[in-house]
Amino acid sequence: MIARVWTGRVRAEQADAYLAYLKETGLPHCRHTPGNRGVSILCRIADGAAEFVFTSRWDSWDAIRAFAGPEPEQAVYYPEDRAFLLELDPHVRHFEVLVDESA
Repeated sequence: MIARVWTGRVRAEQADAYLAYLKETGLPHCRHTPGNRGVSILCRIADGAAEFVFTSRWDSWDAIRAFAGPEPEQAVYYPEDRAFLLELDPHVRHFEVLVDESA
């Protein structure tokens, strides 16, 4: 299994609105793509910003390409991301999942 990790920052006061936006865009896009094994969204507030970590888990590189397109290292952004995000990092990171346990 492969974990795809994206990070982004918004102003702290926009954290709730951005989470709602992620639940309307990236979350269902991932979950409805065949080969997706789940999504985690993490957030921390520090120095006036909310940092989000969006981790999706995938069966294969082919599944990731079905979600992200032919260049899986590129981030996927949605129309309102520019209104929220402090910067748009063009890249994501991928990791081999060695252990995946839930509570």
